[in-house]
Amino acid sequence: MRLYLPFAIPALRLLQRIRPKSFVTSYVKGRLLTRDARRKADYDSDPLITQAIAVNILVGLYDTATRLMADAAAITTPTLMLTSGADWVVKQPAQQEFFDALGAPVKEMHIFPGFLHDTFGEKDRHLPIAEARRFILDSFAGGPGEGDAVPGPHGREGYEALKKPLPLLSPKRLVFALTGMAMKTVGRLGEGIRLGWREGFDSGAMLDYVYHNEARGVMALGRAIDRMFLESPGWRGIRTRKRNLGAMLTGAMRRLAAEGRPVRILDIAAGHGRYVLDSLAATPDIPATALLRDWSAENVAAGGALAAELKMAGVRLETGDAFDAESIALVQPRPTLAVVSGLYELYPDNAPVRASLLGIACAMEAGGYLVYTNQPWHPQQELIARVLTSHRGGEAWVMRCRSQAEMDALVREAGFEKIATEIDEAGIFSVCLARKRA
Repeated sequence: MRLYLPFAIPALRLLQRIRPKSFVTSYVKGRLLTRDARRKADYDSDPLITQAIAVNILVGLYDTATRLMADAAAITTPTLMLTSGADWVVKQPAQQEFFDALGAPVKEMHIFPGFLHDTFGEKDRHLPIAEARRFILDSFAGGPGEGDAVPGPHGREGYEALKKPLPLLSPKRLVFALTGMAMKTVGRLGEGIRLGWREGFDSGAMLDYVYHNEARGVMALGRAIDRMFLESPGWRGIRTRKRNLGAMLTGAMRRLAAEGRPVRILDIAAGHGRYVLDSLAATPDIPATALLRDWSAENVAAGGALAAELKMAGVRLETGDAFDAESIALVQPRPTLAVVSGLYELYPDNAPVRASLLGIACAMEAGGYLVYTNQPWHPQQELIARVLTSHRGGEAWVMRCRSQAEMDALVREAGFEKIATEIDEAGIFSVCLARKRA
């Protein structure tokens, strides 16, 4: 925006922290939006248009726009951009940068000289309207298309780059080295960081700790460090994902119950299984059974203890490989509701994901439901890759983000149709519901 928000944002963030409900005044008037006298007067006299803008909304708008710019390559849908040549509200170069980065194979950008910000409200609005009509008709002229092909692996290049060490004299290498040193020394005063170094920051034990969201550590300093750790964007997103996952699971259970079908849950990588157990506890009126599988015998034991504590006799736990299609396909009784959460995000290649989804599809009855998660992006992806370790032998925790279109296409390829999607405010983790086709 021409408010030059990049310079104002630090001050606005500070203001938001000091006064969460603070406002700033917008300078935008009708004369900056359109040359159409009637539209201009309507804007200036509209009692529902206020000049006061909440700071949290302004900061959120900037953060979302920054993410959208950085992740434009994930957009593969045919895209038409209509932009005003004399816009004093938003920057023209930023719009061009976004257009250039779009991953859509079919894309057009048209600039209308002399137009102010309200492109469709300008005097010569018939010009952009005609372009929009033509583009929409052309886009649908050949039908909806096959829609089954998996889009290109968005984020793969970034993932490969993160696997390579930074140049020896790179300033970023120094910053990440100092961050890692701090986390391995003073950071260990916090229980969460200490657990991450011991078990892996992507482990089931770490996930369960983040769900608890209770700062622990050595003295007040350790607890303060742990609170900062637990409030990182990724962990906040994880907790939102858990809430969305629980809502999606209970919703699917109620769908099955309404259809008069049994509720038989399968989780192929349950960790401690807390989100499934919480969902079962939240729906005592629905008879249900669950099979929770995990590759780690330690996780299976911890999940079994949790199930026993909650007195859930209908829950079984066993070790199993989430990518072994054959073993998943042979699961009995056949599940009507399958869950795969926080798993596919950890693996860069689509081949094992395909195998896993195929196993679920073979195991499941027609009309059954699949709840799955995805990670379209992560604001701390490089920090995590350069500093933190995973549960797989202490290797670097390098994540490959998948666009939602790519993940949905893999699910569709396995024989499912997506029904619903939920995502956290920062857009890091999505939770989706799909149904197996007959």
